[in-house]
Amino acid sequence: MAIFGNLVSRSLRIRKKFTLKTGTPRQYQVQVLHRLLEKAKHTQFGEHYDFQGILSNPQWVSQYRKSIPVHNYNKMHDEWWHKCLEGEGNVSWPEKVKYFALSSGTSESASKHIPVTKDMLRSVKKVGVKQLYSMVNFNIPPKSFEKGILMLGGTTSLYEKGDYYEGDMSGIQAKNIPRWFRRFYKPGGNISNKPNWEQRIKLIVRKAPSWDVGTVCGVPAWVQIVFEEVIKYHKVNNIHEIWPNLAIYIHGGVSFEPYRESFQKLLGKPITFIETYMASEGSFGFQARPGTKGIKLVLNAGVFYEFVPFNEENFTADGEVKPNPKSYMIHEVVEDVEYAVMLSTCAGAWRYLIGDVVKFTSVKEHEIIIVGRTKQFLSLCGEHMSIDNMNKAIDTVQKKMGITIKEFTVAGFSYENLFAHRWYIGTDAVDSDVEQIRQIIDETLSEINDDYAVERTSALKEVFVEIIPNQVFIEYLRFKGKEGAMNKFPRVLKGAKLKDWEEYLAHKAINTNV
Repeated sequence: MAIFGNLVSRSLRIRKKFTLKTGTPRQYQVQVLHRLLEKAKHTQFGEHYDFQGILSNPQWVSQYRKSIPVHNYNKMHDEWWHKCLEGEGNVSWPEKVKYFALSSGTSESASKHIPVTKDMLRSVKKVGVKQLYSMVNFNIPPKSFEKGILMLGGTTSLYEKGDYYEGDMSGIQAKNIPRWFRRFYKPGGNISNKPNWEQRIKLIVRKAPSWDVGTVCGVPAWVQIVFEEVIKYHKVNNIHEIWPNLAIYIHGGVSFEPYRESFQKLLGKPITFIETYMASEGSFGFQARPGTKGIKLVLNAGVFYEFVPFNEENFTADGEVKPNPKSYMIHEVVEDVEYAVMLSTCAGAWRYLIGDVVKFTSVKEHEIIIVGRTKQFLSLCGEHMSIDNMNKAIDTVQKKMGITIKEFTVAGFSYENLFAHRWYIGTDAVDSDVEQIRQIIDETLSEINDDYAVERTSALKEVFVEIIPNQVFIEYLRFKGKEGAMNKFPRVLKGAKLKDWEEYLAHKAINTNV
């Protein structure tokens, strides 16, 4: 095994030395789009929108972007994907879909069924291999490549629904992992196949000392819970007393910054943190350079990107896209502008708004940071507060107050003929000075967001803070049937979801005095 680790490390370095770029970002993306249209031109979708005619146009890229309307999930499902679920083949991609990834994201209550095609599974693997190659850029010891990889995803148990299977994207991936990888994969098929998250946690905790884990992958909140439970159960001081060779944490799904302070306390020595960008719709990129925050988009793996400026010209105040929004290709974007991500993919998604909002930190390196969701910005009166803003405010509170905040959510509402925000903050330091926390949040947001600062002098009259034990957030997810590694607590609550949360808190307060 030690020889294997050195061989992998050496081969990655040799490959890097002899790998040359063969095209510009635009060339890669035009090539991807051409392949997508060629392959899908005889599908129901391709014939409806005349992909053959588009491809024969000298200005075919522009023609594609003019001819195909923008889709969100509901539009794509109602007009096309429902046929896939009913057993039809060749709908928006030339095959009968065998897998559907279930996803509720953080803003929808009902589960979405996202098609996962054979080509998309190949795309995900391709991005994974590219990420492995990029590991040579980080100072990772060769022995790390011979250790176990603990993947804390959703259950790998898939549900058979007649002609197809549905389940978590992580489960679909696990069902299709290469044989050679299974020797490294933890917690293994028997545990990861358990549908109950709590049961999986208990088994992982008890088995932890028998594994030599070098890499952990998963959403920060749930990885942190697993680490805490392992440390508590085995009565050790930190996770490295159980896994001394743990060197890499690959994370994604939400910003890691609110968790960084509390996460560090669980470690016995420094490790390498690497961010990825993956969703039920595909795998899009990863952090490729140490010391940078940006996620490098992979431009030649079956996904064509467009970027829609996230502004009042293209979106409503509720985050709904307006007709015919202006979009830009990868070579047309600029840095520090908020864009909604729009995809055309080898899973049969066409000009599909995934819901994420990003900024480019480096156009040259096509690197992005995720700053929010189209429906999880707060802009009641023009304050345009992003999840990125909220994360920075919480991070500042943790540092200045010396407390750990594991979860939080924010709501906006009408207040005395104007508007207000209410922050629900999850921490076990329930006796913290609420007024000081409120002041730090308010001051931080005013410093980093000019729109917020302006509105605080006019329409945004007040900011409220409620301190809640962190366990309440977890219990609420459990109550909603959303406990587990792939579920995330929404950073912004609106409408029915806000009402449901408030009713839950009120009921809990009456029954438990919490």
